[in-house]
Amino acid sequence: MTPFTLTLIKLAFLAVLWLFVIAAVGVIRADLFGSKAATKAANRASQPPRPAKASNQPKPRAQQPPRSAQHGHPTKLVVVQGERAGTVIDLTGVPITIGRANDATLVVTDDYASSRHARLYAQDGQWIVEDLGSTNGTYLGRTKVSRPMPVPPGVPVRIGKTVIELRK
Repeated sequence: MTPFTLTLIKLAFLAVLWLFVIAAVGVIRADLFGSKAATKAANRASQPPRPAKASNQPKPRAQQPPRSAQHGHPTKLVVVQGERAGTVIDLTGVPITIGRANDATLVVTDDYASSRHARLYAQDGQWIVEDLGSTNGTYLGRTKVSRPMPVPPGVPVRIGKTVIELRK
């Protein structure tokens, strides 16, 4: 090969190496400080809703909280293992975010948890767990959560070293 070709190959390799380093730093930054999309969504959620303009479109339905405990549905989230063991959160139908970020509903100080790790929300009378793109994953029982999944009462949800359950 000519010296010119070897120089081009070296420069291309160097460019690919730098792209990898930049991508790795971006992933670490997003894990430590949260992504821009998550920050924007949190800011939108904290702002009061704007008054709706008159239109012919139907109004969106408010999210219904799960049915009451007398129908056998869970009423509380309990941390059963980890640094926050014993913590109890009442289930009111409001989504619950779990992670290391200070604005999470359940803040866990676990090295294996992401800043915005998972979310629990009510839908059609049951609670759903959703992994928010965490590094180490969220587990429902022994199953890794790869899509939103319903959480039966008493089944452990593991986020790093923290284990939570829904209880009646």
